[in-house]
Amino acid sequence: MKFKKNDIVQVITGKYKGQQGRIIKVYPEKDRVIVEGVNIINKHERPTQENPQGGIMKKETSIHSSNVLYVENDSPVKIGYKFLDNGSKVRYSKKTNNILD
Repeated sequence: MKFKKNDIVQVITGKYKGQQGRIIKVYPEKDRVIVEGVNIINKHERPTQENPQGGIMKKETSIHSSNVLYVENDSPVKIGYKFLDNGSKVRYSKKTNNILD
């Protein structure tokens, strides 16, 4: 999985194409991510102690990681991996060749 929590990404296909957001959660086993403000659904929730009113809640759901690109300096870039001289593996931008955190 090339994406991590708190990465800024841009959606490249679907209903939310062009929107940018921060990754809230990553599911590497399913190859999916949850992006803040993207792929929002209405969830019907019954009353609980935390939410005694219940009702219809808006909530983000996951999208496939192939449908998002990492954003660097307000432009989407592809991410690659490379090994440094000291043997550590790092993510880098294929467009600018900068090492990402």
